Amino acid sequence: MTIEIQNKKVRKAVIPAAGLGTRFLPATKAIAKEMLPIVDKPTIQFIVEEALKSGIEDILIVTGKAKRPIEDHFDSNIELEMSLKEKGKTELLKLVEETTDINLHFIRQSHPKGLGHAVLQAKAFVGDEPFVVMLGDDLMESEVPLTKQLIDDYEKTHASTIAVMKVPHEEVDKYGVIAPEGEVEKGLYNVANFVEKPAIADAPSDLAIIGRYLLTPEIFEILETQKPGAGDEIQLTDAIETLNKTQRVFAQEFTGKRYDVGDKFGFVETTIEYGLNHPQIKNALHDYIIKKGKELEKANKPATAAKK
Repeated sequence: MTIEIQNKKVRKAVIPAAGLGTRFLPATKAIAKEMLPIVDKPTIQFIVEEALKSGIEDILIVTGKAKRPIEDHFDSNIELEMSLKEKGKTELLKLVEETTDINLHFIRQSHPKGLGHAVLQAKAFVGDEPFVVMLGDDLMESEVPLTKQLIDDYEKTHASTIAVMKVPHEEVDKYGVIAPEGEVEKGLYNVANFVEKPAIADAPSDLAIIGRYLLTPEIFEILETQKPGAGDEIQLTDAIETLNKTQRVFAQEFTGKRYDVGDKFGFVETTIEYGLNHPQIKNALHDYIIKKGKELEKANKPATAAKK
């Protein structure tokens, strides 16, 4: 394969959202997981906002069955907007209008076969341009959006760059993990290998792949012939490992705050922390947490004393 340096601007993002959300059953039996709210904002809206803040111009959301509410959320609701306008509820109207007038596109992944297969659905949308993949289970908090950091790296290297973050060693088998091969600059690594969900004893590092990828379009040629890997699914990590044999693929270490809303505890933790910064409820939530903490401490004292 002949490798050409990519000099095109990163304008497009792909957000896979076709998963069944089984960790959140029964809530996700009829509601898209990506529409579950963090206080008052669906999780997928955080992802779209990060893309826009990073300079992304066009976004493709890969959906599946029962995901129509995602499309409705980002569509205009004329009756609601008119009602809010007539009642003078300008702040609420502004919130509603913020979710419209975005260059959003949708495509169905009819047969979910893994993350790699979901990304492959974006081939026609992406064309011959570099693009970012943003997973909805990971919400990132940093002064410079993580997606923007990857785009900045690309403008220097013109190569695919994957976001990674240090995780506890006992959890590496839940992630794709990199084998770093020296730093190009602080936090930016050359990568020898990408390994999907390695055994804990075999993990080459504690640097796990998190939900942001900047990829060159050559990834699609690989995904088209990629054999199923872990979980009998088409794994994006496996395709990136193949890409790394013909092009440089870097890893950027993220040092901001990552919220994992893909499991119940992470979702609750994110909701609490977002609530503590929400202008309408932060004071009441803070007072409630302090109150409940004191109640729990008081309730546990007799049990502690009895043990002694």
